[in-house]
Amino acid sequence: MGSHRRPAEPGTDRSTRVTVISAAAATAAAALAAAPAGATPQDRPSDTRAKVDRLYEEAERATEAYNDADERTDKLRTQVRRAKDSVARGQERINLMRGALGALAQEQYREGGIGPALQLMLSSDPDGYLDRASVLDRVTLRHTGELTDLQKAQRGLARERAEAGRKLAALERSRTVVARHKRTVEHKLAKARRLLNSLTGKERDAYDRSSRSGGRAGLVGPGGAASPRAAAALAAARSAVGRPYVWGANGPSGFDCSGLTQWSYAQAGVGLPRTSQAQRYAGRQVSLAEAKPGDLVAYRDDASHIGMYVGNGQVVHAPYPGAPVRYDPVGMMPVSSVTRI
Repeated sequence: MGSHRRPAEPGTDRSTRVTVISAAAATAAAALAAAPAGATPQDRPSDTRAKVDRLYEEAERATEAYNDADERTDKLRTQVRRAKDSVARGQERINLMRGALGALAQEQYREGGIGPALQLMLSSDPDGYLDRASVLDRVTLRHTGELTDLQKAQRGLARERAEAGRKLAALERSRTVVARHKRTVEHKLAKARRLLNSLTGKERDAYDRSSRSGGRAGLVGPGGAASPRAAAALAAARSAVGRPYVWGANGPSGFDCSGLTQWSYAQAGVGLPRTSQAQRYAGRQVSLAEAKPGDLVAYRDDASHIGMYVGNGQVVHAPYPGAPVRYDPVGMMPVSSVTRI
C-alpha cells in the first residue's frame, strides 16, 4: 500500500526544520529586545545618524536658550540688589532728616506760647533773634524740601524694585521652563546614545568620520590671527581641546559651544556675551573667504552653534554632549556668519 505522507525535503527532516524555525524566532525576539527605545527594526544606519544629529541640534538650541535666560536673570539680580541698596540709603537719610525735623518741632512747641512779636520785644538781642529766626526758617524749608525730594525718590525706587522683582520672577519662570526642556532633551540624548550603540563598529566609525576631522591638530594659516587678542583667544581655545562638553558651562574644566568662545576671549581680556546668537554681533562680520584664525564662526540660520576658526579650513569647538572640544572642518554645518572680534 502506498503511503500518503508528504516526502521529506532533501537533507532536512521535521525535527531539523523545527529547530531552525525555533532558532530564527529566538534570534528575532532577541533582536527586538536588544533594540534601543526609539529605534525601529527597519531603521537604516543613515536614519539612525539623522535622528542623532537632530537630537544634538535640539539639545544645542535648548542650551543656548538656557544660557540666555540665565544671563538675563543674573543681570536683573544685580539691578534688584542695587535698587535695594539705593532704597536703603535713601531711607537712612530720610530717617536722619526726620530726626532733625522732630527736634526742631519740639523746640518750636516748647516756645509756642510766646509769639514771635513778643519774643522780639523781650529779646535782649533783637538783631541776634532775627538772625536766628531767619536761619530757622531757611533750615526748616530746606529740610522739608529735601524730605519731599527723598520721599519722591523712595517711591520711584520702590516702583523700580517692584518692576525688577516682576521681571526676575518672570525670568525665573522662563528659566524653569528651559531647564525642564533641557531635561527632556537630555532624555532624548540618552536614547540617541542607545541608537548609536545599535550600530556596528564600522557604522559608528563612519558616523564619526562624517562629523569629525579625524582629530588632526588645527594649524594656523599663513596669514596668522587677525590681532594679538585673537591670537591669545585662539591659544586658549586650543589649550581646551579634549575637555568635555558640559551643559551651560563656560570653563575652565568643561564647555558648551558659546561657553568655549566666551572663555577663550576672556583669557585675552575681551568680554563676550554668553550666547552664540549674541556673539555673532560682538564684532565686525566678514565673509568666510576672509576668515582668519581667532574669528568666530556661527552655524545654522539661528546661530545656535559657534566655533573659532583656526586656519586651514578648520574650527575648534565644543560639539555636543559626549564629545570633547575638538577640531572639525569649518563646513561641518551651514555657516551663517563669521565675526572678527
